[in-house]
Amino acid sequence: MLVDIRQQLGRTADPARPRRRRTGQWYQHPGILRTIAPVALLLAWQLASQNGLLSERILPAPSVIVEAGLEVYRTGVLGDALYVSGQRALFGFVLGAVVGIGFGILAGVSRVGEYVVDPPLQMLRTVPLFGLIPLFIIWFGIDEQPKVLLIALGVAFPLYLNTFAGIRQLDPKLIELGDVLHLNRAERLRTLIVPAALPHILVGMRQSLGIAWLSLIVAEQINASAGLGFIVNNAREFLRTDIVIFGLLIYGLLGLITDSIVRWFELRALRWQPGVAR
Repeated sequence: MLVDIRQQLGRTADPARPRRRRTGQWYQHPGILRTIAPVALLLAWQLASQNGLLSERILPAPSVIVEAGLEVYRTGVLGDALYVSGQRALFGFVLGAVVGIGFGILAGVSRVGEYVVDPPLQMLRTVPLFGLIPLFIIWFGIDEQPKVLLIALGVAFPLYLNTFAGIRQLDPKLIELGDVLHLNRAERLRTLIVPAALPHILVGMRQSLGIAWLSLIVAEQINASAGLGFIVNNAREFLRTDIVIFGLLIYGLLGLITDSIVRWFELRALRWQPGVAR
């Protein structure tokens, strides 16, 4: 009996045997830990509002904002607003992504393209984006066009810079590989250059999505007759701070969702990178 116990202890203490990774307790899960601070902040916010430390006119309690959101939802306006704002953000993002990535590739693979494309884009990048709103109104009116173009302009620059940087930082061995395989320019671009620059492009895409939603908030202040901006503007006219904050939270939630989509794609498209979690 004693020998069996010693043999069993020896097997468990054998350093050659792989040890099972101990799973932490439920309260040590990263997802749960990440929610502690937001939940604590919401509770502190709610208590401060109930005790009168925060004025309801300045910052209503979370429960009041939720009630205001349900009020907007029941009227059926929220669904239409999400559809209209989503269309504006989508069209603007696609247009800006095509321009930004296209110019980034053109400037990255060709010295002539860099000399032609990079200087004017760098000059335009330093112009305050929202300072162009009056000029856009003069040029394109107050309909949908200036809103979409403002979003596209904000989206284009991060994607251009990251695409250009990703191409210029390529391993020279990839270029040599293209020479060895006798690939033409289009084949190199499709099979070597764009895949190698994809990490930088995805970083630019995440930055651009954030700027797209920020640009949308400002763009929808331009005589918007529908969309989330329309809801926020109407609430401002009637001093409904709760609905204004609810609209801003919806903007933030949409940005978080789109960022998560890009991160999901990034984890699957960059599995070959050792630093990407699987």
